Parts: sequence; structure tokens; C-alpha cells
Amino acid sequence: MKRIVLIAIFLVYSIGVTKAQNISKTSEIKVLGRAHESNKIMLRWAPDKPIAFRKLNQYGYQVKRYTISIGGQTLSKPIVKDFGTFKPAIPVEWMKVVEKNNNAAVMAQALFGESFNVEGVGDLQGIINMSQEQQQRFTWALYAADQDFSIAKLAGLGFEDFGIKSNEKYVYKVFSLVPKSEMNINDGGVFIGMQDYERLPKPLDLAAIFDDHKVMLNWNYKVYANEYNSYFVERSESGQNFKRINKLPYTTLNSGGRVDTKRIYYIDSIANNKTYYYRVKGRTAFGELSPPSDIISGKGLKVLEYVPKISSKEIVNKNKGVLLEWEFLKEGNRFIKGFRLNKSNKVDGIYKPVIDYILPSKRTVIYNDLEPTNYFTITAIGKTGSNRDSYPVLVQPIDSIPPIKPIGLEGKVDSLGVVTLNWKANTESDMLGYRVFKGNNRVEEFSQITVSPHQATTFYDSVSVKSLNDKVYYKIVAVDQRFNMSDYSDELILKKPDYIPPASPVITSYDVKEGKVNLKWANSQSSDVLRHEVFRRVQDSIKWNLVASLPKTKDTLNIAYTDWIDSNVDGNVDYQYLIKAVDDSGLQSENDDYLTIEVPRTSLKSGIKNVGTYVDKVNGFIEVFWKIEDESSLLEVMIYKGIKEKKIRLLRNAPPSITRIVDEDIRPNNYYIYLLRPVFKDGSLGEIKQIELKY
Repeated sequence: MKRIVLIAIFLVYSIGVTKAQNISKTSEIKVLGRAHESNKIMLRWAPDKPIAFRKLNQYGYQVKRYTISIGGQTLSKPIVKDFGTFKPAIPVEWMKVVEKNNNAAVMAQALFGESFNVEGVGDLQGIINMSQEQQQRFTWALYAADQDFSIAKLAGLGFEDFGIKSNEKYVYKVFSLVPKSEMNINDGGVFIGMQDYERLPKPLDLAAIFDDHKVMLNWNYKVYANEYNSYFVERSESGQNFKRINKLPYTTLNSGGRVDTKRIYYIDSIANNKTYYYRVKGRTAFGELSPPSDIISGKGLKVLEYVPKISSKEIVNKNKGVLLEWEFLKEGNRFIKGFRLNKSNKVDGIYKPVIDYILPSKRTVIYNDLEPTNYFTITAIGKTGSNRDSYPVLVQPIDSIPPIKPIGLEGKVDSLGVVTLNWKANTESDMLGYRVFKGNNRVEEFSQITVSPHQATTFYDSVSVKSLNDKVYYKIVAVDQRFNMSDYSDELILKKPDYIPPASPVITSYDVKEGKVNLKWANSQSSDVLRHEVFRRVQDSIKWNLVASLPKTKDTLNIAYTDWIDSNVDGNVDYQYLIKAVDDSGLQSENDDYLTIEVPRTSLKSGIKNVGTYVDKVNGFIEVFWKIEDESSLLEVMIYKGIKEKKIRLLRNAPPSITRIVDEDIRPNNYYIYLLRPVFKDGSLGEIKQIELKY
């Protein structure tokens, strides 16, 4: 059989994995489908284990198509079409193509070859070799099928369905014909229709590194790894009429490690000083070719053998300039046009030319526009277009002047405790960044919360919204590239979201004097309290009434106790008092402990009014009269009579309906005294009304 040579493919096999795969009795058929613009659907399938591949080659596959929907309407019962059994073609059929097709030769050897070039010694080694041989047959057979769709079809691993309609959707199922008693192989399938057709994408990100008589091409194959399994590289010397430079499809079996598995590399030999153009095309498992990638061009150049090296640096011109000296072999002078000085602010940054046209014989140069941080390289410019750069050197002039302190520091804290800080950017050219400091208490030492200088003018932090301190404090400093630090910015105080109510005030004492209640309580110790509120209700009432709101003023900021007098009370009533603290977030202390105070009666109710008398000396009587204020609350009026400086006695009790009496038991030239005292239904006595008169 024809000998096949495959280049740049390295396969690593694990005996342990192979043995584990062969021991497993369950396998699965993987199916891949693609709709083609010529109104056909192409299918590719393969099992996932070598032993399943061997048994399926013997018994074959069965392929069925299920029509699932027509015109967008799902069928209640799919329409089934059986495409029959698929097995590898007989050896005679393979003999017709193996002399012309390398992939056919590989596939035929994997299917029918007596040996796959694995040798062993002893029984155990023979078993291992048989396992490895089975794995190799499986691997190379699938590789050959991926490289040539016609070979896949000949091996019973591919099929084209031309009998399809554009408005139908299908499920293609590939079944195993291996008896279940020998091995359980699960079927596979794919859901597809002509609506799924998509144009093939062009390969991405083609790049090239041109060197002496060679170029290394590389492109991203990971993005379209599911579309393309190999590539063709095309070259042109004019930018048109591209020709393939790899006869066999180019692929990679790299599986990771230290190599960048996202890119594939190809090296081509070229002549120097001549422009070449390159592009690549991807190839699918169905043999389709992608559109070409973007074109990239360049030319090989002879490498300059001499490399400059910066040997010394000296700050000059009052810290504004630097004298650079470099080494370069004199023998190399005839191969260069001269030197160029390059500068960057970062060691791995972009180096821009700052002094051109330095003579080949020169080895020193002065640069007079230093920044706080400077990296320099010297480029030897070759006559053939090949340049060589020195390694960069760092030059920093002396700098002990710190930046000015940052200004404009402001911020906010949201409801979740996320802090956003902003400030105005410093204008110094050598700014490195800012350091942020934080404190939870105004008198404590602030701690730095940035690990390294923060370069932006916005900074995010977080605080606990359920801690007892209600404020957080921030300061920042500016840092230059020499790590000189500015003064602290002005302090920023931020109010945290408040979810913790203030501590409760406590009533410490009380007294009742002259019909007034005097309360004394210990104020809430929370720092954010704005006021104390006094609530009062009559005992056993439901509703509390706010009777006083006492703001916390500067004068009372440090006073621990509050005295308050309630003068709007009635006697003979039991009152209940409750003191609550309210903070600047509107949260109220959670205390419900109240104090009950009995207010004794300090004055008597009137009950009667307009008390008067009428003296009738002709008929010999005195009439006493009055008016009732509230007849419904009055039980009676007690009437007393007496002579001045003598004993007074009860004259009579008058019900509320009587408002006058006539007293005929009188004598001339006496001073009479009448006392009227109301008696209320609740048993209380009213205010005494007294009248004196001479008869």
C-alpha cells in the first residue's frame, strides 16, 4: 500500500485512557450537519471510542430522516424516511482510489491493514500494543475523513441528502446496528433545514513576521474551530494570482500546554528584499473552502549582525538633560546609515524617535527634554533596511518636589453602602496616581485603602450600613513618579445610610407641684439625635398624643439630662408619659416603656354661678338664688346658714332642679352668712360660694 508522509503532526496517546475507553461498554455516535447552497444537506458522523468504531465498521450504521415541520408548522407525527445501512466500502472499491488519494490510503490502511506499525515483546506488551494500534486506527481514520468528505462517504461516515425542501425542517438520526449484547452505542442526531444555511466566514487575524529569507505566518483558528479542520496557505508576488504553497491541507493537533492554542503557525521560505503577499482559506469537514482571509504582505531582510548597547548615562544641564554613550563595533559602521535615539515613558511602551541622523561614527548624544521618567533605546539603521535596537535604559532626573494637594474631593454613599469618590485631576506631568485614606472616626488615624497609587479620579469603596458609627471620613494624597507625596486633601465627611434607630432616652425622675408635672430624663446617647419627643395619654387610652418636641441645639449638645414641665394637665387624672429620640434620618428610638403619674386635684370645680340674695323687710324673709352650670353632673347643692362669728349649720340640701330658697327664720340687726357648696354625682365637692348680708 502507498506510503504516506504527514508533516508537523504530533500525537500523544495515553495507554491508561485507551484501556479505560475499551473497557467501557457504552459509546455514542456524534453527528455533524451542514446545509449547502446547492439545496442539499451534508452529514458527517463518527463514534467516540475506538472499540465502537471497529464494531460499527463490521455491523454498520442506519440513517433516518424525520420531517418535523413544514412551512413553520410542527407536524403532529413526523414523516420518516429511511436511507438504509452505511458501512465502509469493500477493499476492491478502495483499490480504485488509494493510488490517487493519500487520505484514501490512510483510511484503507486503518480499516483493512493487517498491522499499524506497532511492535511489542511478550504477552503484556502485546496487549498494550493491540490497544495502541486500535487507538491509532481510530484516530487516523477520523483524521482522513475530516480531510476529505468523499473518503468519509466511502468509509460509511458521511452522506448527502438531495431530496429536501426549503420550507421543511428535519431531524437526522444515525443509529448503531451493533447488537446490544455486544455493545451499547447510543444514537446521535442533528436538527437542521435549509433555513440554517450560512455563508462560510473568512479566517481571522492573519499576521506575519518577516525575517531573513523566511516568514512566519500565524492566524486565529480557535474562533472557527467548529467550522474548519484544516487550511490552505496561498502566496502571490504581485498581490493577485495567488497559488497554494501547501499541497496537503495544513492543520494542528496541538492540545495546549505552553503553546498558544488559539493560533496556528506556518513558516515559508522566501527571497530577501522582495515583497510577498499571503492569504489563507479554511476547509470544512465537508470539503468546502472558505473565502480568503485578509491579505498581508512584507519582505525578508538580511539581519544586521551588529547590535548597539547603551553603556553609560549622565544627568547634565542642571537636571534637564542626559548624556548617553553606547557601544557598537567599528566593523559594523560600513553596514549602517547611522543611529537613532528613541524614547518612551514606559519600558514596554511605544518608543518614538527623538534624535535622527546620528552619524555612524558617533557614540554619544545629549538629549535635553527630560521628563520625570524616561526610557531610551539606540537603533542602528541598516543600509539594507534591517535595524537593530539596544536594550532600553532608564533615566530619571532628581525630583524632590511633591505634587500639590488634591482638591475637589466629593462623594456619596448609596443605600447598599457603596461609596463613590470623585476629585479633580492634578496637572503635574509626572503624576503617578493617588492614595486614598479612610477613617471611621474623626479623631482616629486614617488608614490607606489603596494597595498601589490609583490612577483614575474616581474611586469606589464600600462601608457597613449597620455599624454604630454614622459617618465615614476620607482623605487623598497625590503621588508622582518618584513617589513624592502631596499634603492630604481636605477631609471629606460622608453620612452613611442609617438603618439603626437611636438609643432610647430614659425617664429618671418626676414630681407634681401646683398642678404641673415636672419630668426629668437622660437623653439618648446617639450622636445623630436631632430631637426628643414627649408623648402623653390619659391612662388606659389607646392613642398617644405628641405634646412636646425638643430639638437638640448647640447649647444642649453635651447636656446628658433634660428637665421639662407639663402645665397643661387636669387634677384628679392619671397620665402616662413616653419619651422617644429621633435622629437625622427620621428614625425613632424603639422604647415602649412609659411612666404613669397621678395628678391630684388642686382646685375645686365651680358647679354653680351667679349666686345672689334678695332682702324683703316688709314681709320678713331673705331669698337666696343661684344658677346651675351643668345640671347633668350635679347631685345636689348643700346650703349652710349662720350668724357672723357664730356657728354655721346646714340649712338644707337642694336638688339641681331648685335654684332658689326663701329663709323666713331671721331677726333684725343680724349679719347673716350663707354658704352654697355643690355636690357632684362622682362624689366630689365643688367650690363654696359665700354671701354675707345685714338684715
